[in-house]
Amino acid sequence: MTSASLAQPIPRVSLNWLLVAQALVIVPFSLHIPVSLIVLWLACTFWRIQIFRMRVRMPGNWVKSGLLVGTAGGIYLARGSLVGLDAGAALLIAAFILKMLEMQTRRDALVLIFLGFFCVAVGYLFEDALLWGLFTLLPIATLLAGLIGLQQSTLSNKPAGTLMLAAKLLLQAVPLMLLLFLFFPRLDPLWSLPQPSNKALTGLSDSMAPGDIAELSKSAALVFRASFAGPIPPRNQQYWRGLTLEQFDGRRWSQSSRAQVPDAPDWRKEGVKLSYSIVMEPTGKPWLMTLDVGETDLAGVRQMSDFRWQRRRPVEQSVLYSVNSWPDAVRETVLSDGSRMQDLQLPAKGNPEAREWAADMHRRYPKPDALVDGVLSYFTEQPFHYTLKPPVLGANSIDDFLFGSRAGFCAHYAGAMTFVLRAAGIPARVVAGYQGGELNPGGNYISVRQFDAHAWVEYWQAGVGWRSADPTAAVAPARIEQGLEQALSADEDFLADSPMSALRYRHLAWLNSIRLSWDNLNYGWQRWVLGYQGQQQLQVLGRWFSGFQAPVFAGAALVILGLLALWLFKPWRRESDSQLRLFNAFERLLARHGLRRQQGEGARAFASRAARRFPAHAEAIEGFAREFEAQRYAGVSGSVGQLRRRLKNLRRSLPWRLSAVKDKQP
Repeated sequence: MTSASLAQPIPRVSLNWLLVAQALVIVPFSLHIPVSLIVLWLACTFWRIQIFRMRVRMPGNWVKSGLLVGTAGGIYLARGSLVGLDAGAALLIAAFILKMLEMQTRRDALVLIFLGFFCVAVGYLFEDALLWGLFTLLPIATLLAGLIGLQQSTLSNKPAGTLMLAAKLLLQAVPLMLLLFLFFPRLDPLWSLPQPSNKALTGLSDSMAPGDIAELSKSAALVFRASFAGPIPPRNQQYWRGLTLEQFDGRRWSQSSRAQVPDAPDWRKEGVKLSYSIVMEPTGKPWLMTLDVGETDLAGVRQMSDFRWQRRRPVEQSVLYSVNSWPDAVRETVLSDGSRMQDLQLPAKGNPEAREWAADMHRRYPKPDALVDGVLSYFTEQPFHYTLKPPVLGANSIDDFLFGSRAGFCAHYAGAMTFVLRAAGIPARVVAGYQGGELNPGGNYISVRQFDAHAWVEYWQAGVGWRSADPTAAVAPARIEQGLEQALSADEDFLADSPMSALRYRHLAWLNSIRLSWDNLNYGWQRWVLGYQGQQQLQVLGRWFSGFQAPVFAGAALVILGLLALWLFKPWRRESDSQLRLFNAFERLLARHGLRRQQGEGARAFASRAARRFPAHAEAIEGFAREFEAQRYAGVSGSVGQLRRRLKNLRRSLPWRLSAVKDKQP
């Protein structure tokens, strides 16, 4: 656009599309911006429409300044800061809204359109699922339609035409987008925004009371998906380690200060190796989930002293990482004095019955393995009950649970068993993580959700190292072998607080099939689109361009690009008008023989000059010109075929090579 055109008023069709585009851009942000901004948007849209209908005036500078200051103040009050992802997105949306109110010229409209594109990109910081990716095509198309409507063209008054052209431009951009996606280097971000501290995320925390994991069982939120390079291990071997809890205050288990030390523990690889990859959802926590004992090459991750893997930054966005695990690995056959003291720690007082029973068990079973089997047998033989609604426990919670209520969730069993083992002189700790997961047959991967949260026990034996025991498996084997839904099927509702969750209706085959298929699509989107980062890009390109595959791939790419160029540019159809296309061919034919049509020279004058230049072919030249003039200007009926035959006769009569003769102007 020229400077003069940029200062012109905005066409009506462009304004209509910009109003639609603004709605499509803002609606997905409604969960991440203050409600006051939604009210501001509705008010500004109504004001803008009234301005267009010439019922109100454009706001003055004082009004615009007041709106700007008031909006920034409202965002500060709602978010507590003007820095961070939530506050920054709210400020961006506010600018996008207020710009519509002051938009008068095409230059202003261009600024609004560019702001809209930026808002769509920022939306991916909050949501990156496949559905969001498909939805963003709508605001992008309408923003393009608004941009097209700003141009001086025949489409400026055709809303449907501008949208169709915008869709066509998007389709034409797809090949270039794919090429850039595949080959443009993946770089780590040079900057990052502070993540919102008040963002509500469910998941494991660094401490656990008996009822905490029971609360997680009410959530169907996805935690991660795992794909195995080989056979998927049985469900009863799928124990996903999150973190260990070694400190007990009588009610709550929590992480110890020793566990925060980034000191890789001593362990030795034994048994079969499991290779798999995980796409983990945002948790707001730094730890990663793996099977025991795992190794990963993900950048910025370190193994802590309690065998867990932890990032330097919390997981605020989906992350893809590969892991190798050895379930039969030998772990810390020698325990340091500090670790031994930590894993034997108990409060000085409390739970006397459990302490007395532990001492008695130690006398009966002096070896750790035998004592563990004795505790598990106690859970099996006594009338313990697995439930999400256990009774409230008193001050001596371990005693009340073991010898009173005998009803609880996995955290009750793991915490009680760890207490007894410590009281018997065996170093032990609680491991919090997830157990099992749902197999998706279509994609052959496991989906682990919050209701799969679980706690089990690790105990240490000299010369053997750390070993795992799960008291829940002794009480409710269905929970380990089949899942939470089957364990609760007898007397409690599964996901009772989420009646609309599709997971409650897995017994309906057709609905479950749709759910699994959609989940498979989302997983593919995460793995191959969102997860296509630096290392994976190098691996893919390395496979494509290795050995003899490189020339084959390069040749195929050139052929595809050539066919695509032919389809897009259609050089054989430079002119859609058949008569003009044939006349252009007539010009090119004579140009090859040294005669070019001058600027502003008509068809008859050009043909007369050509006849004088090539007298031997004058009849064929003038015959084509007469036929063209008759059809084009005189309205004489005639077919394009007749004009094409005359051109063909002229092409035959002229030799392929003719000595160049200097054109002498009359």
